[in-house]
Amino acid sequence: MERRPVTLFIVVLLASLAVAYYLKTAARKPQLVYRDTGFNRNMLARLPQLSQRFFPTPWLFNTHLQLIVLGLKKAFSPALDYSHTDILTMRDGGTTSLDWVGLDTPTDTPTLLVLHTITGSPKSMRELVRDLHQQTGWRVVVCTRRGHGDLPLTAPRINTMGDTDDLREQIAAIQQRYPQSPLYAVGISAGSGLLVRYLGEEGESAPFRGAMAYCPGYNIEVAFRRARQPYNRMMARKLARTFVTANAEAFRKLQSYDACASAPDLHAFHANLHEMAGYHSHADFLEASNPMMVMKRISIPLLVLNAEDDPVCVIGNVREYESLVRELPRTLLVITRRGSHCAYFEGLRPRSWANRLIANFLLNLEKNPGLNP
Repeated sequence: MERRPVTLFIVVLLASLAVAYYLKTAARKPQLVYRDTGFNRNMLARLPQLSQRFFPTPWLFNTHLQLIVLGLKKAFSPALDYSHTDILTMRDGGTTSLDWVGLDTPTDTPTLLVLHTITGSPKSMRELVRDLHQQTGWRVVVCTRRGHGDLPLTAPRINTMGDTDDLREQIAAIQQRYPQSPLYAVGISAGSGLLVRYLGEEGESAPFRGAMAYCPGYNIEVAFRRARQPYNRMMARKLARTFVTANAEAFRKLQSYDACASAPDLHAFHANLHEMAGYHSHADFLEASNPMMVMKRISIPLLVLNAEDDPVCVIGNVREYESLVRELPRTLLVITRRGSHCAYFEGLRPRSWANRLIANFLLNLEKNPGLNP
């Protein structure tokens, strides 16, 4: 009988230590990086989520467990019935698509464009699309890039970072279908690089009222080198399978085919991708694709989210550009202690903290037009 109080004491002590460790190392308020402008102050006042602790799912206590659950959700979450798919033929004969949810909404309902991950597809984006459609009530469209999902590669050109010319054609098709609909955008991982590149190229002409960059990698010249193992190697192999060997008939004659097909890591893969992407050199590829070369020109409201424990888009990438973010009048950078890469699970039954933040940010922009003159 005497052992029970001792055992109970040990259990309570260990539980208390675990809670203290969780609160100290995981459940922290986000770090906010921004220029002190009226827009940024007003937006932060409307986003209480950013002044509160982010409580990651306790049993997903490290970045790897968060990624495992993210993968399981992508594999086993309920299917999402997209309302319609528009197949688009690009100017060079390439094929992209627009995959829609919420076509039954009024024509002047906002439309949210989703720019997917490096090997993403409408299927892999369904959790995000479902959450954002439910939380905003808006029309959501996945801008599927050439060679992704079930799209055939009808022109011998592929760019894992996406192509802003293709995106412009997709946006034109969206505007033609819904000319009265306000446009917003969210880019996820590699899709955020495409989004930031496009916003920088367009500057004040960008058609979006606001946008979100979710786990961006920043400078792709160094980001691919820094992605940690085993994810670096695993992603390189998936890229080779998905885009290179699967399209061997289109690319086999290129000098870079073997180097890309057998690339040991992301840097080696992208160092040789320029031929398949339609560029003469790696330098030309970087000049046309690197988002950081044009980020200074972004003028629309932009929320950026990164995690310190992200093993793919590592925190070192983020720190190098905090000073640049502080120069932009309507850009907010949110850095959390935990979140991993595009996971951000909270609650005992994991749900996305990030998806909730995206919806709140964009809804505030739409409901408070005075914030965004």
